[in-house]
Amino acid sequence: MDIETFREYCLSLPGTTEGMKWGHLCFMIEEKMFFIIAIDEDNSFSIKCDPEEFDALTARAGIQQAHHMAKRQWIRVANLEVFNDSELKSRVEASRAMVLAKLSKKVQAKYV
Repeated sequence: MDIETFREYCLSLPGTTEGMKWGHLCFMIEEKMFFIIAIDEDNSFSIKCDPEEFDALTARAGIQQAHHMAKRQWIRVANLEVFNDSELKSRVEASRAMVLAKLSKKVQAKYV
């Protein structure tokens, strides 16, 4: 998936906003980041993951623990092609859902 198509997909998710942090493009819900991508470099990105899937994910080529992020909760992926389009979308939705679940019930209700 190319970066523009990916960006359009992320922004189509309810409540998603974009911004820049640390020189990287971030996608957020309620100002809480769920995806960060290095668009000026190699399109490597970091995404939140289920800690139970962490070991299986990091055993795959092109995936490792995300630097400077919560241990075993964020992975760094070499580029957008590591996952096929379907898995990439599914992982983005799961990351967003994990971040949303940490917000108040009132905020969560806005996106149901």
